[in-house]
Amino acid sequence: MNMSALTILNQAGVTPDSALSSVVSMRDNIIGMTQAAEEAVLRPKETGAFPHGLRAAIATRVARLAGDEPLAAYYLADAGHYAELSVPGEPGSQHQELAAVLSFVDKVANQTRDAAAEDISGLRLAGVADADIVRLCELVAFLAFQIRVISGLRLMNGKSA
Repeated sequence: MNMSALTILNQAGVTPDSALSSVVSMRDNIIGMTQAAEEAVLRPKETGAFPHGLRAAIATRVARLAGDEPLAAYYLADAGHYAELSVPGEPGSQHQELAAVLSFVDKVANQTRDAAAEDISGLRLAGVADADIVRLCELVAFLAFQIRVISGLRLMNGKSA
C-alpha cells in the first residue's frame, strides 16, 4: 500500500514509521477501498452535471462545515474556478444556477436528520436530473464517512484538525 497516495492517511498524519501505521496496515483493504471510493465520487469518468472542479468545491464546502480546514485545503486545490462555491452558506455570485444544489449540500451535510422529500423536490424544480441528485448524495455521503474516519485516525494519532 502506497501510504503517500492515500488521502485519509495523509490527512490524519499517519506516516509509514508511526505506531498507528501498523494498526492501519491490518485494514489496508478498507483503506484502499476508501481511496477508490474517493476517486469514484470526486473524479469519476462520467461526471453528469457536476464536473471535477465543482465536486472539489463541494467537498471543500462539506469539509469546512465539519470544521476540517486541512481537508478543505486539500480539496480546494482542485476546485479551480469553482473555488468561490467552497464557502458554506454562500451561493457564489458567478454560479447562481447552483444555489439550490449548494443549499441542499449545506443542509444534508450539516443537518442530515432534517433532510426531507421536499429537499429532493427542490433540486428537481431547479432542474437537477435524478441521476445527478444521486451523484450529489453519493458525494456528500462519502465525505461524511471520510471526515469521520480521518477524525478518528487523528485522535488515535494524537492530533486534531
